[in-house]
Amino acid sequence: MDDEAPARPGAQEWVPDGGDVAALREAAPGCRGCELWEPATQVVFSAGSASAPVALVGEQPGDQEDQRGIPFVGPAGQLLQRAMAEAGLGADQVYVTNAVKHFRFTPRGKRRIHATPEAAHVTACRPWLTAELRAVAPRVVVCLGATAVRSLLGTEVKVMRDRGRPMTRPTSTGEVVFVVTAHPSSVLRVPEEGREAAYRALVADLAVVAGLAA
Repeated sequence: MDDEAPARPGAQEWVPDGGDVAALREAAPGCRGCELWEPATQVVFSAGSASAPVALVGEQPGDQEDQRGIPFVGPAGQLLQRAMAEAGLGADQVYVTNAVKHFRFTPRGKRRIHATPEAAHVTACRPWLTAELRAVAPRVVVCLGATAVRSLLGTEVKVMRDRGRPMTRPTSTGEVVFVVTAHPSSVLRVPEEGREAAYRALVADLAVVAGLAA
């Protein structure tokens, strides 16, 4: 065991019991559940309606999100908004959040390069996500990418194998339908010749969500 490893007590002691989304958002900047709070500019909590029928759960904030304090405002967010519009999923129908609330990055000169959260970061931050979903009580939860899948559904569900297929699971607010799909940032990383097909697959998955939310 590395004695220098940062302590990760988890977020539970900072999550207000029974808090609504406003109370959770107010409390989140004080979280010290893992070490990611320190190098990040700020916590990035959520956006959208607190009574939305659909919750979109991504991985973590990126560089632009970290600077602005709002999820999905960078290139991946713009692609997601376009895909939602094409799929018939309205912005007023969704609550948007991430499995991890602080930007994990590697400094490279003046740039900050995205670094995938470790399983321990996902575990440490899960109490926030659990509390959010309890407060919003969406009918449908969309896991955007593998980190969100791991946080909410475990390792037995695979994005590419199970994408677009509604899966009903019991939760603290009753049965919820989960749909998994690719994270929009992964679409942006697809080589140009395959990017349109990857984008169309994302739109198709979100169209399934739109049908469930109707």
